[in-house]
Amino acid sequence: MSHTYAVVAVAAVVLATLLVGGFGLRISRTTSDFYVASRTVRPRLNAAAISGEYLSAASFLGIAGLVLVHGPDMLWYPVGYTAGYLVLLVFVAAPLRRSGAYTLPDFAEGRLESRQVRRLVSILVVGAGWLYLVPQLQGAGLTLKILTGAPGWLGDVLVASVVVVSVAAGGMRSITFVQAFQYWLKLTALLVPAIFLVLAWHGSGRPRAAFDEQLTVFRADHPLYATYGLIIATFLGTMGLPHVVVRFYTSPNGRDARRTTVVVLALIGVFYLLPPVYGALGRLYAPELIHGGDADAAVLLLPERAIGGLGGDLLGAFIAGGAFAAFLSTASGLTMAVAGVLTQDVLPSRGVRHFRLATVLAMCAPLAGSLMVSRVLPVADSVGMAFAVSASSFCPLLVLGIWWRRLTPPGAIAGLLLGGGSALLSVAITVSGAVRPPGWPHTLLAWPAVWSVPVGFLAMVLVSLATPGRIPPGTNAAMTRFHLPEALMPGRHR
Repeated sequence: MSHTYAVVAVAAVVLATLLVGGFGLRISRTTSDFYVASRTVRPRLNAAAISGEYLSAASFLGIAGLVLVHGPDMLWYPVGYTAGYLVLLVFVAAPLRRSGAYTLPDFAEGRLESRQVRRLVSILVVGAGWLYLVPQLQGAGLTLKILTGAPGWLGDVLVASVVVVSVAAGGMRSITFVQAFQYWLKLTALLVPAIFLVLAWHGSGRPRAAFDEQLTVFRADHPLYATYGLIIATFLGTMGLPHVVVRFYTSPNGRDARRTTVVVLALIGVFYLLPPVYGALGRLYAPELIHGGDADAAVLLLPERAIGGLGGDLLGAFIAGGAFAAFLSTASGLTMAVAGVLTQDVLPSRGVRHFRLATVLAMCAPLAGSLMVSRVLPVADSVGMAFAVSASSFCPLLVLGIWWRRLTPPGAIAGLLLGGGSALLSVAITVSGAVRPPGWPHTLLAWPAVWSVPVGFLAMVLVSLATPGRIPPGTNAAMTRFHLPEALMPGRHR
């Protein structure tokens, strides 16, 4: 692929991101604009923004890479990522918006009236956000290295810098427009080349890809258990992802939050039809990536391999721009969520100036991690681990906090520590390489959601039942606020 075209495409995406973000900056006036866009984002714009930040490096590059290496079994990733929004729609979307919170820690403190629970949720939000940010930055480094031959660290630093500028400049109001724009860019960047790739495949006699060779590069030697771990993590983890949850606070009301979720289901459902196409074609045109450890690069290399010439270069550059949009949009949402928590729970003031400082702090740790830690896991697997932590901690807290009156602060703390804490520890051990495959110990740690999610729910329920005297006095009022439509609550802030 021509390095010149790739550089121009990446530069164009970066420039467009800054220009669109600048438009949002012009209308960001208040602190509420920075945190939740003054709760005025309508469903279609909000859905495009949510889809933009949700479709990360794992979606754009990782799914195709896993399908390339491991075959159709990996289609559970896009199914799980999409179905997670159905669970969110049914259980969480509208009540969460009606809570009136700005962040997950706000929700936890408002529901349970406990500063201890708030602090613990804050720690887990920051940990999950950082865990999710690292593969976004590393994916950017991989992309820029493959396309231009630049050092791997350059992509990490470039994405981190652009994200900090975009988020710090205009906050939620600004990145809403940026992420909505980036969703449509990503969809187009996969769709248009896919059409030409399929035409090229058809013109060459429609050769069949062989998926009978199932490889075991970082897959468990207990595939059924790993599949269930993936399903549980993706189905239940979506509702607790910090950068996804915070966007529902921007809806004007609970009804719009539900409508937003329905539109998101449609948008990401359309997008996820495309990565498996690249994975299947990768078996034909880039089979050496199966054993080379760079399967995530299949999407970037296919136009050159299947089409070649100027057309291949232009399509490859188009995909490169879409890949960078994926890194920027997801990293922006995660940085926004982490910065909001740091502003409210770590820094001494909650003003815009401290929010901008928190934005820099929110990016420093994952940037350092991406530069210091070698990329030992496929992007989609790294992101799947973040989903497991979210499913084991925030899913029990949100579901029980919204639907069960008897949840108590000690119960919530026990569930967060035992469920989310154990999942986070499992992920850390897996990434460190302390326990290696094959064997059950590695499988249990690499896919912890099968056991850590039930542990989180059981701990919250059992400890809450054992501490009935600790039910917060404002529980009935909170439950009423979650479940009554805004129209029935006169005087309620909308």
